[in-house]
Amino acid sequence: MAMAVICTGILSGIGGTVLSLLLHAIQHVAYGYGQAGGPHNFLLGVSAAPYWRRIAALSVAGVVAGVGWWALGRFGRPLVSIAAAVGKTGPGKPMPPLSTVVHLLLQIVTVALGSPLGREVAPRELGAVLATGTGRLLGLAAEDRRIIIACGAGAGLSAVYNVPLGGALFILEVLLGSVGQRTVLCAVAASAIGAFVPWAVLGNVHQYEIGPMAVTAPVVLWAICAGPVIGVGAHMAKRLMGIVQNRAAKGPSRIGWCLVVFPVLGVLTCFYPQLPGNGRGPMQLALSARLGMELAAIVLVLKVVVIMGALRAGAAGGLLTPSLTMGALLSTVVAGAWNMVLPEVDEGSVALLGGIAFLGTFMSMPLTAVALGIEFTHLGHDMWIPVFLTSAGALVAFRVCGRVVGRPVAQTQPSAPGSMSARS
Repeated sequence: MAMAVICTGILSGIGGTVLSLLLHAIQHVAYGYGQAGGPHNFLLGVSAAPYWRRIAALSVAGVVAGVGWWALGRFGRPLVSIAAAVGKTGPGKPMPPLSTVVHLLLQIVTVALGSPLGREVAPRELGAVLATGTGRLLGLAAEDRRIIIACGAGAGLSAVYNVPLGGALFILEVLLGSVGQRTVLCAVAASAIGAFVPWAVLGNVHQYEIGPMAVTAPVVLWAICAGPVIGVGAHMAKRLMGIVQNRAAKGPSRIGWCLVVFPVLGVLTCFYPQLPGNGRGPMQLALSARLGMELAAIVLVLKVVVIMGALRAGAAGGLLTPSLTMGALLSTVVAGAWNMVLPEVDEGSVALLGGIAFLGTFMSMPLTAVALGIEFTHLGHDMWIPVFLTSAGALVAFRVCGRVVGRPVAQTQPSAPGSMSARS
């Protein structure tokens, strides 16, 4: 088992590194940035690209998504989600290696071209597939194979985002639902190795830059009052995403939907370059307090619409970074209204609070979300207090909404991996 954990961490780290390099290479080619003296991040690259290039990149994404996933569904083996592969008491259905690799490569290519979905599911699936092979090769017992598959998925997440604690908590909180000593040991070891391996190529970096964030009385008051608003927003977004996911296009109709949705996103990108991609760009703008209330509201509405469109068209991808971004944009809007009548709060600080709270409630993983938010930004210890307060308020409101409105959509499990549920 020790050998399996070590091998799983290393393989997941290598897989995450390769997928990250592939994503960046496609982005640079699609939007023509990355050269000396030019923009060196995705949002600036999209903003600097001519309109025809934005539309062309998203149109190509529509072709790749529509034809690729139609062909995979037509000729490939049925996909198996990570949760189904992990199982509840023993390893579930095995993930078909070739079909899963094609599926995750389609995710990376379409996200790099501008799909509004996240990239984090692909490395998780690759890590789980590699861990399945490792467990089989080493002849692990059934329960150990279950643990190692979950460790592969968490180590993949840890590799692409450099989040060893977040990856470990994802394994324990979301996939295994267990904090026994054996599972904790395996989870933290695999996640640490998975995060360390990419340092040689990608460096020891964090995802977002933040300025000084101070715990003030207005910020604490905002956290207490805004948490429930964030929870209601997360509940509404989850129900909307669940509805479109349940009606996602299948078969040949998927091609038609993708050929409409993605070019339309390309046209919208000409006016709002913050829309394409998983949301890292607008999230950074929100953390830097460079959006403003009006632009944040517009981008939030459009972001929700294009994500729903991509899901309805049958595209696959994660919702981790998109949900973090939706929470930050919603918090920026709330903070703008707050600052008009109440003691002023720093919009960048509360954007992070709302983003973490939204992510934790939307994806049903509050502890993992807190860890991810801290590791994404290297947030100082003092700010953990308003983070917890906001998350607690959001969770309470989310649960109340579930009881009042009903739970069916909120608990819907997707039929294919890489979708809205954290457990996929």
